[in-house]
Amino acid sequence: MAMQSHHKIERRKSRQIRVGRVAVGGDAPVAVQTMTNTDTEDVAATVAQIRAAVKAGADIVRVSVPTMDAARAFGLIKKEVGYVPLVADIHFNYRVGLEAAKQGADCLRINPGNIGNDKKVSEVVACARDHGIPIRIGVNAGSLEADLQEKYGEPNSDALVESALRHIEILKRHNFEDFKVSLKASEIFMTVEAYRKLATLIDQPLHLGITEAGGLRAGAVKSSIGLGMLLADGIGDTIRISLAADPVEEVKVGWDILKSLHVRNRGINLVACPSCSRQNFDVVKVVAELESRFEEIDEPLDLAVIGCVVNGPGEAREAAIGVAGGRPNSVYVDGSIQHKFKNEELVDRLEALVREKLAARKAAKESDKEATNG
Repeated sequence: MAMQSHHKIERRKSRQIRVGRVAVGGDAPVAVQTMTNTDTEDVAATVAQIRAAVKAGADIVRVSVPTMDAARAFGLIKKEVGYVPLVADIHFNYRVGLEAAKQGADCLRINPGNIGNDKKVSEVVACARDHGIPIRIGVNAGSLEADLQEKYGEPNSDALVESALRHIEILKRHNFEDFKVSLKASEIFMTVEAYRKLATLIDQPLHLGITEAGGLRAGAVKSSIGLGMLLADGIGDTIRISLAADPVEEVKVGWDILKSLHVRNRGINLVACPSCSRQNFDVVKVVAELESRFEEIDEPLDLAVIGCVVNGPGEAREAAIGVAGGRPNSVYVDGSIQHKFKNEELVDRLEALVREKLAARKAAKESDKEATNG
């Protein structure tokens, strides 16, 4: 890692649950989620979107299931992408929740306080228990109970926590402990305060998000600040970046947040200078071109692209592969200059070096495995 800091985040201890094949909480890696925005009854479009999100690195995908027809479509979707843990997003109608579980949901997002009398809640809990799936309680500042709005005057962190505790109380009364909770508001401080309070009151995993964060840039910024504050405190077991954008963008921003905090690694970590008039090649163009060529790589590797000799050698030396601008450009591999590349060949040659290095790593891993098993 370029200029690696050895800061290690101490994670809050939480009870582990399983969403399909993905463990959430405990010592499991922080999972990255997104949500489809297609019409769920359009099975082909929804499946295509789920596949694209998973290719970008989504661990878990949530799908809105508003009606019985959508629940049946959900079953068809699950058959197509069975390897991906799918969360069925249910509001108010508990029968749709029961049907979604029957159709293969790996988790139900349903607030037990919003689905009516105790008989309905008992049925949902029994159904989740029978299918061995967890429930996610999702509290949102925009849909707080009327009496809490009255009591607090306006949404605040205490109102969010009190709402969550009501739903939690219902599940605990039914001896159901396999749940996770989210407390989302579009206001960063309200959200962060609410999660910090709840983190000390329960031991279930927490799902982080800033709701209705906005379009791609503003939403990414708000989410990075809010989730960054919480993750740096060790709070958070799974995250969703809510953007008015393609779900693939949500996944990419989620990974960028986790990578920047050294919480998880995936794919090429591109360290690049912001570029200035000292640059010997067009840094912005080279970085954009390399990023698009490396989109399918999920193996972690540090690549530094620095346009001049001021910070170039220091950064390039720290990365697995790095380039410092010059005439010609100096290319470092594992800390020493191994190549000199001209501008016009730079992107192709860097791509080739990255792919060679990843292939060599893979081969070394495989021969290690054979040696161990041999």
